[in-house]
Amino acid sequence: QVQLVESGGGLVQAGGSLRLSCAASGTIFSINTMAWYRQAPGKQRELVASMIHTGPTNYADSVKGRFTISRDNAKNTVYLQMNALKPEDTAVYSCNLRQNVWGIENDYWGQGTQVTVSS
Repeated sequence: QVQLVESGGGLVQAGGSLRLSCAASGTIFSINTMAWYRQAPGKQRELVASMIHTGPTNYADSVKGRFTISRDNAKNTVYLQMNALKPEDTAVYSCNLRQNVWGIENDYWGQGTQVTVSS
């Protein structure tokens, strides 16, 4: 019903930048939240940034001032601009869409994209 396709991951040196994109398709309702999560080997999955359909955003403390989440509702696409990357940012980054359908909250996930930051 809902598909999320991520792109933009890769290998970058410390201090560099990457821009991730996630395009959603299918049955998308107006009231939703899109977010980026990441999971490094041996670590728990953590929320990196999220953005509600009306505009409010939330960031993990570790990325504040370096990462920026944005979305284009007309295109059902969310972006994550990552600047001043650090080796500890290395992880698989996954896109998430959460929406309420007929009173039921549903979560959808992308396939994940690898981000590797070398020192």
